[in-house]
Amino acid sequence: MSERLLRLEDVTDRVGLGRSTIYRRMGAGTFPRPMQLGGGVVRWRETDIETWLSALTAERRPEPTAGARPAA
Repeated sequence: MSERLLRLEDVTDRVGLGRSTIYRRMGAGTFPRPMQLGGGVVRWRETDIETWLSALTAERRPEPTAGARPAA
């Protein structure tokens, strides 16, 4: 099964970041880099974006406090 490749427009829609922010984060090493397909065409692997989103979500998840009761 082939992996789905995303255009920049698809990536910005999915992650909620603008083009400049994505490229700035790529430069800082905090966002997945795209594949170079030739002729100036780049695409991101959908799995790379999903993995990045999952890690970001896990990072923002609050730690349970000691003695806290689970929500009913």
